[in-house]
Amino acid sequence: MNNRLELLQPYPFAKLASLKKEVTPVDKPHIALSIGEPKHTPPAFAAEALAANLDKLAAYPATKGIDALRNAIAEWLRHRFQLADVCPDTQVLPVNGTREALFAFAQAAVSPGSRVVMPNPFYQIYEGAALLAGAEPHFVNCCADNGFKPDFDAVPEQVWQDCELLYLCTPGNPTGALLTSNDLKKLLALADRYDFSIASDECYSELYFDETKPPVGLLQVCEELGRNDYRRCAVFHSLSKRSNLPGLRSGFVAGDAEIMEKFLLYRTYHGCAMPLPTQFASIAAWQDEEHVRHNRALYREKFASVLEILDGCLDVAQPEAGFYLWPRVGDGETFARELFRQQNITVLPGSFLARQVGGENPGAEYVRMALVATREECVEAARRIRHFCG
Repeated sequence: MNNRLELLQPYPFAKLASLKKEVTPVDKPHIALSIGEPKHTPPAFAAEALAANLDKLAAYPATKGIDALRNAIAEWLRHRFQLADVCPDTQVLPVNGTREALFAFAQAAVSPGSRVVMPNPFYQIYEGAALLAGAEPHFVNCCADNGFKPDFDAVPEQVWQDCELLYLCTPGNPTGALLTSNDLKKLLALADRYDFSIASDECYSELYFDETKPPVGLLQVCEELGRNDYRRCAVFHSLSKRSNLPGLRSGFVAGDAEIMEKFLLYRTYHGCAMPLPTQFASIAAWQDEEHVRHNRALYREKFASVLEILDGCLDVAQPEAGFYLWPRVGDGETFARELFRQQNITVLPGSFLARQVGGENPGAEYVRMALVATREECVEAARRIRHFCG
Protein backbone atom coordinates (compact mmCIF):
# COMPACT_ATOMS: atom_id res chain seq x y z
CA MET A 1 0.00 0.00 0.00
CA ASN A 2 1.03 3.61 -0.53
CA ASN A 3 2.70 4.55 2.75
CA ARG A 4 1.59 8.16 2.32
CA LEU A 5 -1.91 7.01 3.22
CA GLU A 6 -0.66 6.94 6.81
CA LEU A 7 -0.26 10.73 6.65
CA LEU A 8 -3.98 11.31 6.13
CA GLN A 9 -5.91 12.49 9.17
CA PRO A 10 -9.45 11.26 9.90
CA TYR A 11 -12.06 13.21 7.98
CA PRO A 12 -13.80 15.95 10.05
CA PHE A 13 -17.04 14.00 10.26
CA ALA A 14 -15.24 10.94 11.59
CA LYS A 15 -13.82 13.17 14.34
CA LEU A 16 -17.30 14.55 14.95
CA ALA A 17 -18.75 11.05 15.30
CA SER A 18 -16.11 10.24 17.92
CA LEU A 19 -16.86 13.49 19.79
CA LYS A 20 -20.57 12.61 19.96
CA LYS A 21 -20.10 8.91 20.68
CA GLU A 22 -20.17 9.09 24.48
CA VAL A 23 -22.90 11.76 24.62
CA THR A 24 -26.61 11.06 25.10
CA PRO A 25 -28.57 13.99 23.66
CA VAL A 26 -31.74 15.46 25.11
CA ASP A 27 -35.03 14.07 23.80
CA LYS A 28 -35.67 16.66 21.11
CA PRO A 29 -35.79 16.29 17.32
CA HIS A 30 -32.26 16.29 15.95
CA ILE A 31 -31.18 19.22 13.78
CA ALA A 32 -27.99 18.80 11.72
CA LEU A 33 -26.04 21.98 10.99
CA SER A 34 -22.78 20.13 10.49
CA ILE A 35 -22.65 18.93 6.88
CA GLY A 36 -22.69 21.35 3.96
CA GLU A 37 -25.20 19.29 2.01
CA PRO A 38 -27.82 21.48 0.31
CA LYS A 39 -31.38 20.52 1.20
CA HIS A 40 -33.34 22.90 -1.01
CA THR A 41 -35.42 21.27 -3.74
CA PRO A 42 -33.38 20.55 -6.89
CA PRO A 43 -34.72 21.99 -10.16
CA ALA A 44 -37.28 19.59 -11.64
CA PHE A 45 -36.08 20.21 -15.19
CA ALA A 46 -32.65 18.75 -14.35
CA ALA A 47 -34.24 15.52 -13.14
CA GLU A 48 -36.41 15.46 -16.26
CA ALA A 49 -33.35 15.87 -18.50
CA LEU A 50 -31.62 13.07 -16.60
CA ALA A 51 -34.59 10.72 -17.01
CA ALA A 52 -35.07 11.62 -20.67
CA ASN A 53 -31.52 10.50 -21.48
CA LEU A 54 -31.29 7.23 -19.56
CA ASP A 55 -31.08 5.34 -22.86
CA LYS A 56 -27.60 6.84 -23.24
CA LEU A 57 -26.33 4.67 -20.39
CA ALA A 58 -25.60 2.14 -23.15
CA ALA A 59 -22.73 4.31 -24.46
CA TYR A 60 -19.28 4.98 -23.02
CA PRO A 61 -18.87 8.71 -22.31
CA ALA A 62 -15.75 10.53 -23.42
CA THR A 63 -13.56 11.91 -20.64
CA LYS A 64 -13.66 15.30 -22.34
CA GLY A 65 -17.47 15.37 -22.27
CA ILE A 66 -19.83 16.21 -25.11
CA ASP A 67 -19.54 19.45 -27.07
CA ALA A 68 -22.96 20.65 -25.90
CA LEU A 69 -21.95 20.50 -22.23
CA ARG A 70 -18.63 22.26 -22.72
CA ASN A 71 -20.39 24.92 -24.80
CA ALA A 72 -23.00 25.46 -22.07
CA ILE A 73 -20.28 25.80 -19.43
CA ALA A 74 -18.25 28.20 -21.57
CA GLU A 75 -21.31 30.36 -22.19
CA TRP A 76 -22.12 30.41 -18.46
CA LEU A 77 -18.54 31.48 -17.66
CA ARG A 78 -18.66 34.26 -20.26
CA HIS A 79 -21.92 35.63 -18.90
CA ARG A 80 -21.19 35.20 -15.19
CA PHE A 81 -17.64 36.57 -15.16
CA GLN A 82 -17.78 38.97 -18.13
CA LEU A 83 -15.19 37.04 -20.11
CA ALA A 84 -14.49 37.97 -23.71
CA ASP A 85 -14.01 34.35 -24.65
CA VAL A 86 -13.59 30.87 -23.29
CA CYS A 87 -12.70 28.07 -25.69
CA PRO A 88 -14.97 25.11 -24.88
CA ASP A 89 -12.67 22.75 -26.75
CA THR A 90 -9.40 23.58 -24.99
CA GLN A 91 -10.22 25.47 -21.79
CA VAL A 92 -13.15 23.53 -20.24
CA LEU A 93 -13.39 20.03 -18.77
CA PRO A 94 -16.46 18.52 -17.08
CA VAL A 95 -15.75 16.72 -13.80
CA ASN A 96 -17.67 14.49 -11.42
CA GLY A 97 -18.02 17.15 -8.74
CA THR A 98 -15.30 19.52 -7.55
CA ARG A 99 -14.22 17.23 -4.72
CA GLU A 100 -13.01 14.61 -7.18
CA ALA A 101 -11.41 17.20 -9.44
CA LEU A 102 -9.66 19.18 -6.70
CA PHE A 103 -8.04 15.97 -5.47
CA ALA A 104 -7.09 14.76 -8.94
CA PHE A 105 -5.67 18.12 -9.94
CA ALA A 106 -2.81 17.93 -7.47
CA GLN A 107 -1.87 14.47 -8.74
CA ALA A 108 -1.36 15.98 -12.19
CA ALA A 109 -0.05 19.43 -11.24
CA VAL A 110 2.66 18.83 -8.63
CA SER A 111 5.80 16.75 -8.32
CA PRO A 112 7.02 14.89 -5.22
CA GLY A 113 8.96 17.07 -2.81
CA SER A 114 7.28 20.34 -3.82
CA ARG A 115 5.07 22.55 -1.68
CA VAL A 116 1.30 23.08 -1.96
CA VAL A 117 0.05 26.25 -0.29
CA MET A 118 -3.52 26.30 1.08
CA PRO A 119 -5.76 28.24 3.48
CA ASN A 120 -6.19 27.19 7.11
CA PRO A 121 -9.05 26.33 7.96
CA PHE A 122 -9.57 24.52 4.69
CA TYR A 123 -11.43 21.85 2.75
CA GLN A 124 -9.59 18.71 3.78
CA ILE A 125 -9.35 17.44 0.20
CA TYR A 126 -6.59 20.01 -0.43
CA GLU A 127 -4.35 18.51 2.23
CA GLY A 128 -5.02 14.90 1.24
CA ALA A 129 -4.40 15.68 -2.41
CA ALA A 130 -1.05 17.30 -1.64
CA LEU A 131 0.10 14.48 0.63
CA LEU A 132 -0.79 11.70 -1.79
CA ALA A 133 0.94 13.59 -4.60
CA GLY A 134 4.11 13.44 -2.50
CA ALA A 135 4.07 17.18 -1.76
CA GLU A 136 4.20 19.04 1.53
CA PRO A 137 1.20 21.21 2.52
CA HIS A 138 1.90 24.72 3.75
CA PHE A 139 -1.01 26.16 5.72
CA VAL A 140 -1.83 29.88 5.69
CA ASN A 141 -3.94 30.94 8.65
CA CYS A 142 -7.25 32.72 8.09
CA CYS A 143 -7.88 34.81 11.20
CA ALA A 144 -10.41 37.45 12.23
CA ASP A 145 -7.83 40.26 12.19
CA ASN A 146 -7.31 39.64 8.46
CA GLY A 147 -11.00 39.36 7.62
CA PHE A 148 -10.66 35.55 7.63
CA LYS A 149 -8.65 35.75 4.40
CA PRO A 150 -5.35 33.85 4.17
CA ASP A 151 -2.41 36.00 5.23
CA PHE A 152 -0.29 35.39 2.14
CA ASP A 153 2.18 38.10 3.21
CA ALA A 154 3.23 35.75 6.02
CA VAL A 155 4.33 32.99 3.62
CA PRO A 156 8.16 32.73 3.60
CA GLU A 157 9.87 33.30 0.27
CA GLN A 158 11.40 29.81 0.38
CA VAL A 159 7.91 28.32 0.49
CA TRP A 160 6.92 30.28 -2.62
CA GLN A 161 10.11 29.11 -4.33
CA ASP A 162 9.22 25.49 -3.59
CA CYS A 163 5.51 25.94 -4.37
CA GLU A 164 4.01 24.26 -7.43
CA LEU A 165 0.33 24.69 -6.55
CA LEU A 166 -1.74 27.19 -4.59
CA TYR A 167 -5.25 26.18 -3.51
CA LEU A 168 -7.70 29.04 -3.04
CA CYS A 169 -11.26 28.87 -1.75
CA THR A 170 -13.35 31.94 -2.48
CA PRO A 171 -15.97 32.29 -1.10
CA GLY A 172 -14.19 30.55 1.73
CA ASN A 173 -15.22 27.34 3.44
CA PRO A 174 -15.92 27.66 6.37
CA THR A 175 -15.65 31.43 6.83
CA GLY A 176 -17.47 32.80 3.76
CA ALA A 177 -14.69 35.34 3.21
CA LEU A 178 -14.10 36.65 -0.31
CA LEU A 179 -10.81 37.35 -2.04
CA THR A 180 -10.93 40.69 -3.85
CA SER A 181 -9.77 41.50 -7.34
CA ASN A 182 -6.63 43.07 -5.88
CA ASP A 183 -5.97 39.98 -3.75
CA LEU A 184 -6.13 37.79 -6.82
CA LYS A 185 -3.94 40.12 -8.87
CA LYS A 186 -1.23 39.90 -6.20
CA LEU A 187 -1.44 36.11 -6.25
CA LEU A 188 -1.19 36.03 -10.04
CA ALA A 189 1.97 38.13 -9.80
CA LEU A 190 3.38 35.64 -7.26
CA ALA A 191 2.47 32.73 -9.53
CA ASP A 192 4.38 34.34 -12.40
CA ARG A 193 7.35 35.18 -10.21
CA TYR A 194 7.69 31.74 -8.60
CA ASP A 195 6.21 29.57 -11.38
CA PHE A 196 3.27 27.82 -9.71
CA SER A 197 -0.33 27.09 -10.70
CA ILE A 198 -3.45 28.38 -8.94
CA ALA A 199 -6.44 26.13 -8.31
CA SER A 200 -9.35 28.36 -7.31
CA ASP A 201 -12.20 26.49 -5.65
CA GLU A 202 -15.23 28.68 -6.41
CA CYS A 203 -18.02 26.21 -5.72
CA TYR A 204 -19.81 28.65 -3.36
CA SER A 205 -19.59 31.55 -5.81
CA GLU A 206 -23.32 31.58 -6.59
CA LEU A 207 -24.45 31.85 -2.96
CA TYR A 208 -24.26 35.55 -2.15
CA PHE A 209 -26.56 38.13 -0.60
CA ASP A 210 -26.45 41.22 -2.82
CA GLU A 211 -27.76 40.48 -6.31
CA THR A 212 -25.82 43.45 -7.66
CA LYS A 213 -22.44 42.30 -6.30
CA PRO A 214 -21.62 38.69 -7.22
CA PRO A 215 -18.22 37.47 -5.99
CA VAL A 216 -15.30 38.04 -8.33
CA GLY A 217 -13.65 34.98 -9.90
CA LEU A 218 -10.05 34.22 -10.81
CA LEU A 219 -10.72 34.12 -14.57
CA GLN A 220 -12.56 37.43 -14.27
CA VAL A 221 -9.43 39.00 -12.80
CA CYS A 222 -7.37 37.47 -15.60
CA GLU A 223 -9.72 39.20 -18.02
CA GLU A 224 -9.19 42.52 -16.24
CA LEU A 225 -5.43 42.07 -16.70
CA GLY A 226 -5.73 41.12 -20.37
CA ARG A 227 -4.57 37.67 -19.43
CA ASN A 228 -6.96 35.97 -21.85
CA ASP A 229 -5.04 32.69 -21.96
CA TYR A 230 -5.74 32.31 -18.19
CA ARG A 231 -2.12 31.26 -17.82
CA ARG A 232 -1.35 29.26 -14.64
CA CYS A 233 -5.03 29.31 -13.62
CA ALA A 234 -7.71 26.68 -13.11
CA VAL A 235 -11.12 27.38 -11.57
CA PHE A 236 -13.48 24.78 -10.14
CA HIS A 237 -17.28 25.12 -10.16
CA SER A 238 -20.07 22.78 -9.19
CA LEU A 239 -23.81 22.28 -9.47
CA SER A 240 -23.99 20.94 -5.91
CA LYS A 241 -24.43 24.27 -4.11
CA ARG A 242 -25.52 26.45 -7.03
CA SER A 243 -28.35 24.16 -8.13
CA ASN A 244 -28.94 21.94 -5.06
CA LEU A 245 -27.71 18.89 -6.98
CA PRO A 246 -25.04 17.35 -4.72
CA GLY A 247 -26.03 13.84 -5.74
CA LEU A 248 -25.58 14.55 -9.44
CA ARG A 249 -21.80 14.85 -8.91
CA SER A 250 -21.35 17.39 -11.66
CA GLY A 251 -18.98 20.32 -12.04
CA PHE A 252 -16.22 21.58 -14.24
CA VAL A 253 -12.67 22.89 -14.27
CA ALA A 254 -11.68 25.67 -16.68
CA GLY A 255 -8.65 27.79 -17.41
CA ASP A 256 -5.18 27.58 -18.97
CA ALA A 257 -5.42 25.41 -22.10
CA GLU A 258 -1.98 23.89 -21.50
CA ILE A 259 -2.98 22.85 -17.99
CA MET A 260 -6.33 21.53 -19.26
CA GLU A 261 -4.55 19.43 -21.89
CA LYS A 262 -2.34 17.77 -19.29
CA PHE A 263 -5.20 17.37 -16.83
CA LEU A 264 -7.29 15.71 -19.55
CA LEU A 265 -4.44 13.26 -20.18
CA TYR A 266 -4.37 12.42 -16.46
CA ARG A 267 -8.16 12.04 -16.33
CA THR A 268 -8.18 9.78 -19.36
CA TYR A 269 -6.01 7.31 -17.45
CA HIS A 270 -7.88 8.00 -14.22
CA GLY A 271 -11.11 6.81 -15.83
CA CYS A 272 -13.52 9.43 -14.50
CA ALA A 273 -15.79 10.33 -17.44
CA MET A 274 -19.17 11.86 -16.63
CA PRO A 275 -22.15 9.63 -17.59
CA LEU A 276 -24.09 10.98 -20.55
CA PRO A 277 -27.44 11.35 -18.72
CA THR A 278 -25.63 13.43 -16.11
CA GLN A 279 -24.15 15.61 -18.85
CA PHE A 280 -27.58 16.39 -20.29
CA ALA A 281 -28.98 17.22 -16.85
CA SER A 282 -25.96 19.46 -16.29
CA ILE A 283 -26.55 21.32 -19.55
CA ALA A 284 -30.08 22.14 -18.41
CA ALA A 285 -28.83 23.40 -15.04
CA TRP A 286 -26.02 25.59 -16.40
CA GLN A 287 -28.41 27.19 -18.89
CA ASP A 288 -30.91 28.36 -16.26
CA GLU A 289 -30.45 31.16 -13.72
CA GLU A 290 -33.98 31.53 -12.35
CA HIS A 291 -33.65 28.58 -9.98
CA VAL A 292 -30.28 29.94 -8.78
CA ARG A 293 -31.76 33.34 -7.90
CA HIS A 294 -34.58 31.57 -6.04
CA ASN A 295 -32.00 29.52 -4.17
CA ARG A 296 -30.17 32.66 -3.04
CA ALA A 297 -33.44 34.19 -1.87
CA LEU A 298 -34.09 31.18 0.37
CA TYR A 299 -30.66 31.52 1.97
CA ARG A 300 -31.13 35.26 2.49
CA GLU A 301 -34.36 34.60 4.37
CA LYS A 302 -32.72 31.95 6.57
CA PHE A 303 -29.68 34.06 7.41
CA ALA A 304 -31.85 37.06 8.28
CA SER A 305 -34.10 35.00 10.57
CA VAL A 306 -31.29 33.09 12.28
CA LEU A 307 -29.04 36.09 12.85
CA GLU A 308 -31.91 38.10 14.33
CA ILE A 309 -32.44 35.35 16.92
CA LEU A 310 -28.73 34.91 17.65
CA ASP A 311 -28.07 38.64 17.96
CA GLY A 312 -26.48 39.34 21.32
CA CYS A 313 -25.90 35.74 22.36
CA LEU A 314 -23.17 34.63 19.93
CA ASP A 315 -20.14 36.38 18.46
CA VAL A 316 -21.26 35.86 14.86
CA ALA A 317 -21.92 37.89 11.74
CA GLN A 318 -23.33 37.28 8.31
CA PRO A 319 -20.62 35.97 5.97
CA GLU A 320 -19.82 37.63 2.68
CA ALA A 321 -21.08 34.58 0.80
CA GLY A 322 -21.78 30.85 1.16
CA PHE A 323 -24.18 29.12 3.55
CA TYR A 324 -22.06 28.79 6.71
CA LEU A 325 -21.99 30.69 9.96
CA TRP A 326 -18.60 30.82 11.69
CA PRO A 327 -19.30 31.91 15.29
CA ARG A 328 -16.57 32.36 17.86
CA VAL A 329 -17.59 30.27 20.88
CA GLY A 330 -14.45 29.83 23.00
CA ASP A 331 -13.70 26.11 22.90
CA GLY A 332 -15.29 24.79 19.71
CA GLU A 333 -15.15 21.11 20.66
CA THR A 334 -16.74 21.68 24.07
CA PHE A 335 -19.42 23.92 22.55
CA ALA A 336 -20.26 21.31 19.89
CA ARG A 337 -20.39 18.43 22.37
CA GLU A 338 -22.54 20.26 24.92
CA LEU A 339 -24.86 21.72 22.29
CA PHE A 340 -25.49 18.18 21.08
CA ARG A 341 -26.03 16.95 24.63
CA GLN A 342 -28.35 19.74 25.73
CA GLN A 343 -30.17 20.64 22.50
CA ASN A 344 -29.62 17.71 20.08
CA ILE A 345 -28.08 20.03 17.48
CA THR A 346 -24.96 18.99 15.59
CA VAL A 347 -22.39 21.59 14.56
CA LEU A 348 -18.80 21.06 13.44
CA PRO A 349 -15.89 22.18 15.65
CA GLY A 350 -13.67 24.55 13.72
CA SER A 351 -10.52 22.78 14.92
CA PHE A 352 -11.55 19.75 12.84
CA LEU A 353 -11.26 21.93 9.71
CA ALA A 354 -7.82 23.35 10.50
CA ARG A 355 -4.28 22.40 11.45
CA GLN A 356 -2.07 23.78 14.18
CA VAL A 357 0.46 26.24 12.79
CA GLY A 358 2.94 28.07 14.99
CA GLY A 359 1.24 26.74 18.10
CA GLU A 360 -2.17 27.99 16.96
CA ASN A 361 -5.17 26.22 15.44
CA PRO A 362 -7.12 29.09 13.83
CA GLY A 363 -10.37 27.13 14.02
CA ALA A 364 -10.14 26.11 17.69
CA GLU A 365 -12.39 28.88 19.02
CA TYR A 366 -15.03 28.49 16.33
CA VAL A 367 -17.73 26.13 15.10
CA ARG A 368 -19.19 25.83 11.62
CA MET A 369 -22.96 25.94 11.24
CA ALA A 370 -24.39 25.03 7.83
CA LEU A 371 -27.76 26.69 7.22
CA VAL A 372 -28.82 24.04 4.75
CA ALA A 373 -31.95 22.70 6.46
CA THR A 374 -35.39 24.25 6.01
CA ARG A 375 -36.01 27.75 7.31
CA GLU A 376 -38.25 26.31 10.04
CA GLU A 377 -35.53 23.93 11.22
CA CYS A 378 -32.87 26.65 11.13
CA VAL A 379 -35.07 29.01 13.14
CA GLU A 380 -35.79 26.27 15.69
CA ALA A 381 -32.05 25.55 15.91
CA ALA A 382 -31.31 29.25 16.45
CA ARG A 383 -33.86 29.41 19.28
CA ARG A 384 -32.33 26.37 20.96
CA ILE A 385 -28.82 27.79 20.55
CA ARG A 386 -29.93 31.06 22.14
CA HIS A 387 -31.40 29.13 25.06
CA PHE A 388 -28.19 27.08 25.30
CA CYS A 389 -26.05 30.23 25.38
CA GLY A 390 -28.35 32.13 27.73
